[in-house]
Order: sequence, then C-alpha cells, then structure tokens
Amino acid sequence: MIYLDHAATTPIPRDVADAMYEVLTEQYGNPSSQYAFGADMKRRVEAWRQTVADALGCPAKNLHFTSCGTESDNWAISAACWQNRHLGKHIVTTAVEHSAVRESCRWMEKQGYEVTFIQPDGNGNITAQQVLDAVREDTALVSVMLVNNELGTVYPIAEIAAGLKKKNPATLLHTDAVQAFLKIPFSARTLGADFIAISGHKVGAPKGIGALYISDRVRNVKPLLAGGGQESGLRAGTEATAQIAGFARAVEVRMERSETFEETVSRMARLKAYAKEQLASIADVQFIGSGEAPHILALSLVGWPSQNIVNDLGSQGICISAGSACHQGRPSHVIATLKLPKKVAGGVIRISFGPDTTKAEIDAFVSALKTHHDTRMPML
Repeated sequence: MIYLDHAATTPIPRDVADAMYEVLTEQYGNPSSQYAFGADMKRRVEAWRQTVADALGCPAKNLHFTSCGTESDNWAISAACWQNRHLGKHIVTTAVEHSAVRESCRWMEKQGYEVTFIQPDGNGNITAQQVLDAVREDTALVSVMLVNNELGTVYPIAEIAAGLKKKNPATLLHTDAVQAFLKIPFSARTLGADFIAISGHKVGAPKGIGALYISDRVRNVKPLLAGGGQESGLRAGTEATAQIAGFARAVEVRMERSETFEETVSRMARLKAYAKEQLASIADVQFIGSGEAPHILALSLVGWPSQNIVNDLGSQGICISAGSACHQGRPSHVIATLKLPKKVAGGVIRISFGPDTTKAEIDAFVSALKTHHDTRMPML
C-alpha cells in the first residue's frame, strides 16, 4: 500500500502502540485514585502532558487533554463566547475553516450571534488585514485556522494576534492548529492565540485524543464537562490514559528522528516540489491554491471526477483523498469558496505526506494518475 493521505490520519508507530499496550495491561490505575497505583498514574499523566506541551511550546498547566481536534475547537469557541458574553455577540472566522469550526459558528448563530465569514481569494489566501477589518467593538472571538486542511494554506495568526491587541484587546483569538502541529514550525508562546486546538491522530498517535491550549488571558474558562474535576476542573471524566500515553510517545517519536524538525520540514517541502514537477507532465493537471505547508498538495485532474480517481487509485493500493476526509463524498465547502470552474472543482484531489514518504511513492502515484488520465474518459 502507498499511503498519501496523512492529512486524514497517520499510521501509529510500533513504539506508540507498545506504550499504549503497557498502560492498558500494566499501568491501568485511575489517576484519581488515592492509593499509590493511582497516584503513580497521575504522575505519568502529568509527565505526558509536559511532553506534549513542550512540543507545542506552552506551559503544561495551559494544556488540557480532549478526545479530538473537533472537541477542542468546539470547546474553544464556546469558552471564548462565554468569557466575552458581556462584550458582544459577534464572531469573525473564515469561509474555509474545518467543519469543526464552521459548524460550531453556525450553532452560535442559532444562539443569537452574528458571524462574519471572511472570503479567500482564488488561491485560498486570506490576509490579516481582511480579518482585522471585520473586527468590531462587539467582536467576542476571532477564529482562523493555522494551516488549511485541504489546500495547505498557512494563515497569518501571529499577525492577526498583534493586530487584535491594537484594535480590540478584549477579543479572543482561537486557531485550529490540527494540520500545523509538528508539521510547520510554530510555538504557542510566540503565536499569540488564546486557544490552540491540536489532534493526536494527525501525528502518529491514536484516534480519540487531542488537546486544547488555553492562555492565561482566559480567566473565566467555561468547563467543557462538569463532574469529578479532572483537567483542572475544566473537563471532567476519567482520563484516557492509554491514548494520552500514545499521544506523548508519538510526539517523542517525531522529535527523536535522526534529522531535526527543521530538516524534516525542509525535506517534505522538497518532496512536495518534486511531486509538483512530476505531476506537471500530465495533461489537464491544475494545481489548486498556493498552500505553503510542506505536507499538503491539492490538484485537479480537470474534467475527471475526483471520486472516480480516488476509487481507481484505491483499487491499486494508493490512498489519496477527494479533499477533506471529513466530507465523506460531499462537495467541499473549501473548494466551493474558491469559485473554480465546474470541471476544475469536480476533479480536485488532495495528497498529503508524512515524515517517511518517499520519492518512489510519489512516482507510483504519478504513474497511476497518468494511467487513469490516459485510459479513462472524462465525465465532467
């Protein structure tokens, strides 16, 4: 199998699975228990929290474990609106956010909030000035993703954060960094966002674990779940210790590679450039967007339905995506926002790389796509 869909999910290294197995079978104590077995697990959970927090560049006390990136996004939006409930009922976001943010904002509209959706240009770009121009005195929250999951576009979060301090310091800033964490260089300490959502299964951890960074500026955090007081009283429920262990070990595995993180990013950027060079030889290929992220490449085989391409290549053991995996075959709102011609939009596919993706895998994908082009009839 050739796996080129790392933006959807990632394989779990054996070291990560082993760390989880040890917790499941030997270190299964409840961190809330008062005896030594439980207290030891509590210490382990805090050590794992420190590992993930160090990779994110934040104090461990500001990092709260969740079940996934979607939960983190939902919590951030509701918590921000709760803290600023006396400031106003206006939210600024973008039209190309992940559905976890988009649908959360739609829900807030049903609660009486007004939401401004910033429109990108034809390449998916949005400027900090566009966002800041939409901010008003009653803007409770700005939510802009760090890396777009379909286009690979990197958005100027630090610039937006600096601008908010001048225009409306009370407005809180949330960023969905699920496709950025351990994919591009950034740090919570310098990014300037008040909420940062990340997910484990995008970086070699199991599904079912994520985290939310909440800055000290958020002083009245609305708990996600009420109950036994876990996660500093903000998210009740017995900690998912095996998933947390897997998350921390996955972070360590990424950081323990023989090459530095910067070298990994640079190598993936070169691999993306190589893929574009090889794909350019296929008639009807058009690259979509101008995403700078090194691990995501969107393109269209103009006139050929994307789902047919995904199915054809999948039958050959080559895994790619027709846009975001979260759309499950439905048209992508991100691609629709770009207002592409029908034959271009209908043929959009996404390939996404991991740290171990090779040129040979890219060559196999390009060869299969060329064969699809040469042997199938366009239908759009």
